[in-house]
Amino acid sequence: MEGLHSCHVLGNDHRSQQRQPSVFATSLPRDQLSPKALTAAIVQHLGNLQEHIEDPEYQNFIQDLTSALGDSLRQPQKAAPIVDSLRHSFIEQGLPGLKTQLKYAFHGYLANRRFSKINLQDQARVADIRYPVEWYPKTRQMQRMIHLHVGPTNSGKTYHALKRLEQAQVGLYAGPLRLLAHEVYTRLKASGKPCNLITGDERQIAEADGVSMSSCTVEMVPVNADFDVAVVDEIQMIGHEERGWAWTQAVLGLKAKELHLCGEERTVPLIKELAAAMGDDLQIHHYQRLSPLKTMSASLKGDLGSLRKGDCVLAFSKVQIHKIKREIEIRTKKPVAVVYGSLPPEIRAQQAQLFNDPNNDYDILVASDAIGMGLNLSIKRIIFTTTRKFNGRSEVPVQIAQIKQIAGRAGRYRTAAQATAPDIIAKDLTGLEAKSRTGSPVISPAKTLGLVTTLHQGDLSALRTAMENQADPIMSAGLLPPVNVLVRFAAYFPPSTPLSYILLSLHNKSILHPRFHLCSQQDHLLIADTIEPVKNLTISDRIIFCASPASLKDDTQRPVLRAFAECVGNKGGGGILDIRALDLELLNQQVIVGSKDYLQKLESLHKSLILYLWLSYRFAGIFSTQALAFYVKSLVEEKIQQTLSQASATIRHVASGSRLGDVQGHLGTLNLQLAKADDDRNGTDQGLGAPHLPRHNVFRKEDTSTVKGKTPTKSSIGLDVTIPDLIPHPQPWGRDSPP
Repeated sequence: MEGLHSCHVLGNDHRSQQRQPSVFATSLPRDQLSPKALTAAIVQHLGNLQEHIEDPEYQNFIQDLTSALGDSLRQPQKAAPIVDSLRHSFIEQGLPGLKTQLKYAFHGYLANRRFSKINLQDQARVADIRYPVEWYPKTRQMQRMIHLHVGPTNSGKTYHALKRLEQAQVGLYAGPLRLLAHEVYTRLKASGKPCNLITGDERQIAEADGVSMSSCTVEMVPVNADFDVAVVDEIQMIGHEERGWAWTQAVLGLKAKELHLCGEERTVPLIKELAAAMGDDLQIHHYQRLSPLKTMSASLKGDLGSLRKGDCVLAFSKVQIHKIKREIEIRTKKPVAVVYGSLPPEIRAQQAQLFNDPNNDYDILVASDAIGMGLNLSIKRIIFTTTRKFNGRSEVPVQIAQIKQIAGRAGRYRTAAQATAPDIIAKDLTGLEAKSRTGSPVISPAKTLGLVTTLHQGDLSALRTAMENQADPIMSAGLLPPVNVLVRFAAYFPPSTPLSYILLSLHNKSILHPRFHLCSQQDHLLIADTIEPVKNLTISDRIIFCASPASLKDDTQRPVLRAFAECVGNKGGGGILDIRALDLELLNQQVIVGSKDYLQKLESLHKSLILYLWLSYRFAGIFSTQALAFYVKSLVEEKIQQTLSQASATIRHVASGSRLGDVQGHLGTLNLQLAKADDDRNGTDQGLGAPHLPRHNVFRKEDTSTVKGKTPTKSSIGLDVTIPDLIPHPQPWGRDSPP
């Protein structure tokens, strides 16, 4: 019993698991049960569990835990901490959450029995990460000049930093998304500077001699390389709950004589503190918006028929996005572009290009908050369908900073196409160069008024309040323990200890300075638990997988991730055609217009291929068909684009010449037919592709041969794609960036 009362209780960070129906006989939802009823339900589960336990240590643990739960029923004020932890896990996640917390509690129970006082003191010293500034001694030997460029969206702050980067001999750009890294990579090449592109799942290494420029995602920042100028974009992400560690690493570790940080005004207090702690000089540049932005006095009153060219309708769920897209296309008989997070970045860029092109019929964009960064869009007006969003557990108000960042996309000064034209830049921004570097740039006379409103009148007051107020300043920087700290900490635990328990234990024992906060390890834990049963993986292998961009919110990704891990454990079998969990048969199917299931399967396959490519740079000898994976990825992107385009064409064809009611009735019938077809197909494919479509229909054996630096040619597979030779790049600890 004493072991349980002193047992190290770990917070449950598996928030992405969906709530399960209660497995116990009660008519009340779990969150409405009294503590006594919750405890009784947990005791009931433990009684059922005890009948199947063979491990003597686990039997003793369950007996002690049952006794502790009984004591809490008799004396609630003396309940052990683990009792509250089990109750909370059961309320949040039902039986799966309870089982996970029991697993962690058991390992804590064992640890209390095995670890001596000296062991625990040593662990505490390892977990002391109060001084991350000292993790980069070579950087601390430099006297860096930090330029902080702050201002609202569309104020020219990143433009000025990139102009300085173009003047440097050796430079680096680091952005939050692969789209932004690609954009700067293209810009630097257009200016005549050979440049490398380095992201988690792609490398394009320039063949020219003396290449001195690189564009990368923030997670891939090379902290051991020397630069004259480095630009880190969207510096406000340093406070992000999950990804902030990457910006902290860049700020603390980049060996750049000049470090340019671009972002929001609310980062100023934190960057001042960090610069002082590092002993670096700091100069702050304030910017004003280059074009005016106005909140409209009225909403659209729910009328999508009042939309006009250049409008962007903003929704926070993919289901709503496709529903609104369909309704607008019925009303206008014109195609509608869509942008949301689970679309591949290449498709998002194509959809943005369609919307930006004034010479086609894509007048309206329906998008998620994914437009907040990474895409330059010719949006004249943004219409929020709601000012609340689902956070995984409940609907909450959208944060002020996010509303302002999204709204700021309206009335953009120029699109991406214009941004890469040097003559236009020179003409439009001549006045900005004459201004003092510490002053605010002059607003150009060429103004485009940006408008923002809501679809429904009830949301307008919340929008107006957000636009009129300032977001709270960012007071702490995200942090993750370095990989060497994690490995040292893991060495105290038996080899059979799950990595997820070690991660949570280190997270709980870490000592931090108030200037920093630990980033959430939700995705790390899910990945660690998913691959836990896989044999022959070293601790380093498991850490690398936890850093991967696996998207386990999509349940179809779990068997794929496990299959990839088994390839590493088996030290082979990583050819893309050998991994049965990859649903390559999907490419044999004809485009199924209107099927959300079909589109979602394509998006899931694309995520799997991104993960394969990411792993191919870390386990090159195992995941050896990289060139073929790039080619298959391009085929999937083509299918997704066809699906979106044909869906729009079908809706417009059906709508043409018909009354709105007739059209909606026809679409309802069509959707029922498609849903039935999806159900029939789901009954046979079981996640591995339809059995009547053999794998060799996609790629014949003779098609899989590759030439160094190239995919198969057009004559062998049907598409002429050339992929340059790609070289590995060291990966940092922490989750990689999303596309």
